Amino acid sequence: MAKPNYSFEKRQREIAKKKQQDEKDARKREAREAARAAADSAPKPPAGET
Repeated sequence: MAKPNYSFEKRQREIAKKKQQDEKDARKREAREAARAAADSAPKPPAGET
């Protein structure tokens, strides 16, 4: 019987964790860009009025 290759399993877990983190970072980046775009498109009051 073949023995388990723990190094391979660990590497696969690390790859999966990195992929998940990259997806999370991408979602956060998109949310920041959307919020920034919404803030930029909001009408600004004239400079003389408060």
